[in-house]
Amino acid sequence: MQITRYSIYFVATLLTWHAYAAPEPLYNPVPEPIAKGDIVVAVEDFVQLPQTQDSSTQNTNAAHARIQYIQPFGNTFGKLIINDLRGVLYLTDDRASEPRVYLDLRNEDVGFDDSMFPNEMGLAGVAFHPEFTSIGKPGFGKFYTVYSATSDSGVANYLDDDSASHESVIREWTAYNPRGLKFSGTSREVFRVGQFAPNHNVGHIAFNPVAEVGSDDYGVLYATFGDGGVANDPREYGQSLASPLSTIIRIKPLEVTKDQAYGIPADNPFLDHPTAAPEIWVYGLRHAQHYSWDSQGRMFISDIGQNMIEEVNLGVAGANYGWRLREGTFSTAFGVADGEPGRVYPLPADDPGFVYPIAQYDHDEGRAIAGGYVYEGAAIPELVGKFVFADIVDGRIFYIDTSDLASGSLQTIHELRLSFGGQEKPLKSVSSFANSYDEGVRVDLRLGIDALGELYILTKGDGWVRRFVAIE
Repeated sequence: MQITRYSIYFVATLLTWHAYAAPEPLYNPVPEPIAKGDIVVAVEDFVQLPQTQDSSTQNTNAAHARIQYIQPFGNTFGKLIINDLRGVLYLTDDRASEPRVYLDLRNEDVGFDDSMFPNEMGLAGVAFHPEFTSIGKPGFGKFYTVYSATSDSGVANYLDDDSASHESVIREWTAYNPRGLKFSGTSREVFRVGQFAPNHNVGHIAFNPVAEVGSDDYGVLYATFGDGGVANDPREYGQSLASPLSTIIRIKPLEVTKDQAYGIPADNPFLDHPTAAPEIWVYGLRHAQHYSWDSQGRMFISDIGQNMIEEVNLGVAGANYGWRLREGTFSTAFGVADGEPGRVYPLPADDPGFVYPIAQYDHDEGRAIAGGYVYEGAAIPELVGKFVFADIVDGRIFYIDTSDLASGSLQTIHELRLSFGGQEKPLKSVSSFANSYDEGVRVDLRLGIDALGELYILTKGDGWVRRFVAIE
């Protein structure tokens, strides 16, 4: 399903919809607890990343390595790449070889800077063009990183005048030898956005892995941006189409002209909107750090909530997911009259047509949603077809069924049971460290995937990558 641009000339209409009297806030918006499911997976150590250091001692914690994702290197089998927010890309393989540095942005003249808020800033992701290993093709040797940079290291495409903290940058790298074990080549800047605060920056970057050659989505790059930071979207970027903050953008990185370092796909939903940034594909997201596609071409977006709700959405071209007026299937304080910030409320009767999640949980169950993947591997047959996702802070791993999905139709969430050395126990008891945001400990968990669809878990506190295997 694609929402047309004509059905969502939203900014002009939503700002005029009338406020309604505030109902009582919902103190326990999702009262049903998440139960443990029937599926148990074994977790085994894979590789530990070298210890890295933050560039600042402010606004940080004692993570061993800020590893974010593990994924196939250049869409190939066997080789894997891991990004550390602190600026390093590492290579390993499916035999768990010792990780080696492939590219260190700290040593490149690209303005890299994560000093304002090392917990969230830095090298957020990497994406390989689908033609990365195809000799003679335009995308040969090309991959893309997204990272935090100093505001004086370039001129932003958007919000250059609102970049007091830093700027988020997409950069293209061209490797002379795509099969090399260490990067050697050239680079150029593709896209840059100003950030007024150090948190809620750029998130994931990726190409649709199932887009066929010649299709509208082939070679098209997606990147997600948070609402710019602080709390409760103070600049109201969430419901604005004027800039890429709070959106997922969609661009053609190889379509370079004398005036622009990238092209705009002809089927982008806001291409003809008179005041919208044409790069925008969807909007109304608070801090969607990750998204992924399954083999059917469905996109799954994980959006971190403010105070109450964590959510999973289906990607629908042109969709508005509601932030800062909505959080999950609830209204925020900004969508009601005299609402209390930090609380959520029932939806109004005259809802303006937001796109709602397929799964959600509240902060009784976790604190911040991590990315996820539909499991389509072979090692754990009972997990096939389940969307597996996690909570960053508490380290719990969840799954939902994906056989019959529709936006707004909430799926039942189950907790995946984990076995370490033959003993079932929570990940938090295996890997955790002091939490700098709140009292207690945090896991700082992310998920990754290899070319065969097998899943991995990454924990920042100890720098370990572990993988799911079948129970013996």
